[in-house]
Amino acid sequence: MNSRPSPGLPLSVRLRRLHRPTVALLTVVALVRPVFSVTGATDALGRPLTPLLLTLLISLFWILAVGLSRVREPLLTPVAAGVAYAVAALVLSGVLSPVLAGELRGPLARPQAILPMLLVSGVWGAVCGVCALGVRRLRGGAG
Repeated sequence: MNSRPSPGLPLSVRLRRLHRPTVALLTVVALVRPVFSVTGATDALGRPLTPLLLTLLISLFWILAVGLSRVREPLLTPVAAGVAYAVAALVLSGVLSPVLAGELRGPLARPQAILPMLLVSGVWGAVCGVCALGVRRLRGGAG
């Protein structure tokens, strides 16, 4: 796979060129955070440290996974993963909260929270992508 980003291409072409297995891997790794929350592990281990630590570890994984890989779109890949994570977390919350809590909870119960969730997750991906570009530059790879 070519590791050179193609910022001159239209966004639609760049999105089609994303390495989907990497986006999927990053998304699944990020889902550790809501799983901890839904299962009660976050409360058991302590707030606010647990969610912050999980976010830091997930971010570090994303940065290294993209920064040390040869994906063509090192900035767009984690942005796509951030948005995919938000959508997956919405679905996970919608399916699990009625089963575990007996009622719908989370963003689907408060629809006004959905757009901010998508935006924040996309920005999180962009920050990780910028850091991944820095990793590539540090190791002398194409950025």
